[in-house]
Amino acid sequence: MTSDSDDALSWDGDEASNPKERALPRGWKAVGRGSDEVGTIEEGGTAEQAPAVEQVPAEEQAAVEEQAAVEEQAGLSTPMLLLVGIVGGIYLLYTIGWIVGGLRLQPLASFLVSDVMFLPWFFLAIAAPALWFLASWVLTRGKAGWIRVAVLLAGVVLLVPWPFVTVGVIGS
Repeated sequence: MTSDSDDALSWDGDEASNPKERALPRGWKAVGRGSDEVGTIEEGGTAEQAPAVEQVPAEEQAAVEEQAAVEEQAGLSTPMLLLVGIVGGIYLLYTIGWIVGGLRLQPLASFLVSDVMFLPWFFLAIAAPALWFLASWVLTRGKAGWIRVAVLLAGVVLLVPWPFVTVGVIGS
């Protein structure tokens, strides 16, 4: 019986084939780009040239590397995720504030403007926090983190539901 602790996790004939030793001085190891082009040492002690590797055009190689960079793009950091979540919650509260404040203003606004003029702006005011969040998320993608934070916090300042803040739910 072998002493390999992973025997239960492998099948017979599943062992990795022993790779041939590279034709490099003792202690050297071929790694990274171009390591496949290093020749190997055969059983008789002779060095064998590596098979020719097909050259990829520079434009195609750049496109492949760019695609790999996009796939490996790191996610948001923990502080940024927390900030985005908190600001998203504030925007949700602003949406509710615009609904409540706008409904409180509707009887007063009907003296000044018709409902045909009031309702589109009312719906736009309700959608403004969500639209600002979406626009700042999409337009600051790939930019520095502080730019995204600045745009999100500018929305927090600019989109305050003033009808709700000044009149409230049961204001007179």
